[in-house]
Amino acid sequence: MQPAAFSLENYQFDKVSIDLENHLSKELALDFNTSGVYFSDTLKYELTFLVSLFNDDSEKTFVKVRCKGIFVFENLNSFEDIPDYFYKNSIAILFPYLRAYLSLVTTQANVCIFRSN
Repeated sequence: MQPAAFSLENYQFDKVSIDLENHLSKELALDFNTSGVYFSDTLKYELTFLVSLFNDDSEKTFVKVRCKGIFVFENLNSFEDIPDYFYKNSIAILFPYLRAYLSLVTTQANVCIFRSN
């Protein structure tokens, strides 16, 4: 059997919350929560991940973004055939889109959440 190949079919940011009143310092912390659903009839995997940004010295979240990405598999017979590397790589594939989205939204609002020292 050939190794499973996958590609990103589509993605969407379906929940976005930005509250800049809670952005109080330069030190940022990042939290990821991920989940997924495999659709065996279409060989698709829907990855959902929620990214939260907050300041290290505060528990107040100032950015929450939920992204859903649809990945299509080739050469796959079952859920168990999904290679372990897919899970880390799928997030790595989607994260640049999330970063670009946040940069665009905050730049248009004349705000920089990723401050440099």
